[in-house]
Amino acid sequence: MEILNVKNLTMKFGNLTAVDDVSLSIRQGKIIGLIGPNGAGKTTFFNCLTGYLSPRSGSIQFNSHEITGLRPNKICKLGLARTFQVVQVFREMTTWENVIVGAFCRTTDAAQAYEQTLEILKFTGLYEKKDFLVSNLTIADQKRLEISKALATQPRLLMLDEAMAGLNATEMNEAIDLIKKIRDRGITLIIVEHVMEVIMPISERVVVFDSGKKIADDTPEKIVQNPRVIQAYLGEAYHA
Repeated sequence: MEILNVKNLTMKFGNLTAVDDVSLSIRQGKIIGLIGPNGAGKTTFFNCLTGYLSPRSGSIQFNSHEITGLRPNKICKLGLARTFQVVQVFREMTTWENVIVGAFCRTTDAAQAYEQTLEILKFTGLYEKKDFLVSNLTIADQKRLEISKALATQPRLLMLDEAMAGLNATEMNEAIDLIKKIRDRGITLIIVEHVMEVIMPISERVVVFDSGKKIADDTPEKIVQNPRVIQAYLGEAYHA
């Protein structure tokens, strides 16, 4: 079953075309990698899908709902959540207080929201730090917290924008394990990532953007052999 269908999506800023006639479909329960050079349009694409930008043209259907141009809160309630390239957390609140904000997307019952919050924190490995001020968390824990906030909204599709940037090898491995656990819950994931050693092994498909265009969409094994992708992004060194 396809959970996301994007048709001919275009987003312009003045004369600059940031997303250029992109079409994409994603089946439920998959991990999709989205790669490409800086300025390729990946984050703009995320912003269009999640309502932070209204595209100039095209159609976005999520779980059979037309969501093109809807506000972010409406899209989130339909089951599409995201994280941000620069972590968006409430630094002067505690870990659990951050996550309960997401839980209130689904309930107005404070006790139920708190129970859901604790379950999410146990799942993501932050339970022992639930009472920490977020300003005292490491960057790795803040990234894990942002994922926790998104999971608290009970998404069917979770979009991660460079969730592993700035992490060391151990932290990356922990993040990969969490992503697999999320997928095993039946949640579809689209992941923007620049660390190829991370994104290639966990993705079932990899989509490649360059200058706002989708230039490839295939299995990781075929993507790394694609001459256009090698020229635009991977480089001969990675291919070798």
